[in-house]
Amino acid sequence: MPQFDDFDHESHMRRAVALAGEAADRGDRPFGSVLVRDDELIAEASNRVVTAEDVRRHPELDLAARARRELDSDARAETAMYTSTEPCPMCAGGIRHARLGRVVYSVAGDELQEFTGRNPPVSSAEILDGTTEVVGPVLNEAGRAVHEGFDW
Repeated sequence: MPQFDDFDHESHMRRAVALAGEAADRGDRPFGSVLVRDDELIAEASNRVVTAEDVRRHPELDLAARARRELDSDARAETAMYTSTEPCPMCAGGIRHARLGRVVYSVAGDELQEFTGRNPPVSSAEILDGTTEVVGPVLNEAGRAVHEGFDW
């Protein structure tokens, strides 16, 4: 069983938040994620819905699909995804299908309402219950700062 609690949560989350900032700078919404196994970053992605003109280009969904293609089920169970914002229901469904071991977020889905004005979606913890542990917030102020600087 992986020792997720021993991972360098702040370092991994800082990278996810930096990727969210890069997405915003590029003209996409501010979301970024990294995939970590054995406390080592193995993949990263940022939101590309606008610039790729593809509604599916959420970073969490990209990484869940990549994990399914590149890792066997045991390796996926030993993998943690660090994401700047709690995964939306679509992404949580992809993560559930991939059966990742843990998701760690910076900004909760219900917090996002403060920035977007939209009602919060179903929490990822509800969708991932029984398959993937959900932990957060980690580095909440840094994650919120990316959203505060974005023109929602």
